[in-house]
Amino acid sequence: MKTRTIEIMDTTLRDGEQTSGVSFSASEKLTLAKLLLEELKVDRIEVASARVSEGELQAVKNITDWAAAEGYISKVEVLTFVDNGVSLKWMQEAGAKVQNLLTKGSLNHLTHQLKKTPKQHFTEIENVVSEAQKLGIETNVYLEDWSNGMRNSKEYVFQFLDFLTQQPIKRILLPDTLGVLTHTETGEFFKEIIERYPSTHFDFHGHNDYDLSVANVMEALKAGAHGLHLTVNGMGERAGNAPLASAVAVINDFLPEIKIGVKESSLYKVSKLVSAFTGFSIPDNKPIVGDNVFTQTAGIHADGDSKKNLYFNDLLPERFGRKRKYALGKTSGKANIQKNLQELGLTLNDDELKKVTERIIELGDKKERVTKDDLPYIISDVLDSNLHQQKVFVKSYVLTHSKGLKPSTTLSIEIEGKTYEENAQGDGQFDAFINALKKVYKKEGRELPKLVDYAVRIPPGSNSDALCETVITWQTKEKEFTTRGLDSDQTVSAIKATEKMLNLV
Repeated sequence: MKTRTIEIMDTTLRDGEQTSGVSFSASEKLTLAKLLLEELKVDRIEVASARVSEGELQAVKNITDWAAAEGYISKVEVLTFVDNGVSLKWMQEAGAKVQNLLTKGSLNHLTHQLKKTPKQHFTEIENVVSEAQKLGIETNVYLEDWSNGMRNSKEYVFQFLDFLTQQPIKRILLPDTLGVLTHTETGEFFKEIIERYPSTHFDFHGHNDYDLSVANVMEALKAGAHGLHLTVNGMGERAGNAPLASAVAVINDFLPEIKIGVKESSLYKVSKLVSAFTGFSIPDNKPIVGDNVFTQTAGIHADGDSKKNLYFNDLLPERFGRKRKYALGKTSGKANIQKNLQELGLTLNDDELKKVTERIIELGDKKERVTKDDLPYIISDVLDSNLHQQKVFVKSYVLTHSKGLKPSTTLSIEIEGKTYEENAQGDGQFDAFINALKKVYKKEGRELPKLVDYAVRIPPGSNSDALCETVITWQTKEKEFTTRGLDSDQTVSAIKATEKMLNLV
């Protein structure tokens, strides 16, 4: 099979920055430019629009200074305009050497926005290209709204391309500006153009308004496109641009005749950094880079993974610097839990595994979020619960905490079949609970152990809804012992630990 190499141009720093509410600082732009070219190995980067602001000018200067020193200056591109040389002057000041000149790719845009004839437009473009050549600036040309141009004014598009292919430009950039193309149209339009101009380099720049950008990327490449414009996390105006990670995976897995230089294993790292810089969160289910896309939830899938990888596909997480995970929740089976135990280096017998599975399903039914880091606490809690026969049940309680008033607890407890109710105040909700409990046990003529240590732990990196383990050490005249409670509420977990203590004394 004859193979061909295509160029990947990343436009996160220019078109991706048009995501509503997103703006990169100068230092962030430089960091990402370095990462995209040196770590991710994209072929080119579009870093800014000319004339935007003083801050943008300084950001581009920083990038071009670095790129010139490292031999990347020809890979750094800037969007420019047909504006009597104003953009070119900006380019010179910024130290950039490649312009992506924005022109009108549909007769509708030309007529109603510029209010010019094709001949006037072409003459102005020729002057810009000629002036750029004198300044040592290389030119690529965008045909804005090209997709609608092919639909509604194809004669104009070919008249324009006939003109451009006679100019000293390096690439023609064909954008689906409004994200309107279907994959069928994309393939047909590119095939028609490339057959007519076989010696010209054409890039495809897709938008994702109908969620068709990756399909359009595939068809453009099949039809002979020489380059793609993509963004990290699919950032961009409206629904965004064709996403870099998805396009790279699709090319590598489904288009064997096409070669690219992008380093797959760095995609996730760059994706997370862009998300951190922009505050633009990655959907959990976003292909390749989403948090959930390599997570098996159903127990049957985890079981199948242990039996000749029945639920694996070619998107192995290791390709992208990631690991497969197995979710813990109400759909978890023993296989999911076994996978997490293996990762933690823990083993349970069949009976213990069954009890832990039941507890995780119970937590899932309550919509508790259970993670791998919670597992040791759950195991400890479940196994600890089975060390004694339960004779004391904390049936119900009301915990109150109001500003300016002492916390109080109303408690209902069953001891060997007999139910008691008491109310008490304390320095905190748990202290009030203990005071109510003491009243019950005083009536019974019994003394409670002394609380000598109280520790609370949550898994590292957890959120405010994490499971909380409370470990309480108690002391009687004869011995000192520890009980544990587990719940997403700290006070409730302490009450559970106390209930275990009541069944041990």
